[in-house]
Amino acid sequence: MCLAVPGRLVKIAEPQGPDASPLMRTGSVDFGGVVKDVNLAYVPEAKIGDYVVVHVGFAISTMDESEANEVFEYLRQMEEAGDLGPGTTDQETPSGPHDPSTHAAGVEGRPAEMASVLAGSQ
Repeated sequence: MCLAVPGRLVKIAEPQGPDASPLMRTGSVDFGGVVKDVNLAYVPEAKIGDYVVVHVGFAISTMDESEANEVFEYLRQMEEAGDLGPGTTDQETPSGPHDPSTHAAGVEGRPAEMASVLAGSQ
């Protein structure tokens, strides 16, 4: 199972120089206090303050703040329910490797830390 996580775009680095390409546009995304650099090639319309959905280091779409907050609430609920708790492995989970709780094995703490792990910063 793959997962993309929203974060707020806080900085944009436009490519410079004679070999500059829009494919090299990057930005810093804040996942509730954890800031990661991501590639913005797929979201040329993204601007500072926008929420972007990040998957394996690439912003793949934009979303509005209310949608992002809804996802953050789901992550918080999953944490409370123990679905993102520490130490879950495929062997311990009856439903096997496609169980969503196994994707974030070892994640604990604040939703921002979960978002960071789920966004590919391991």
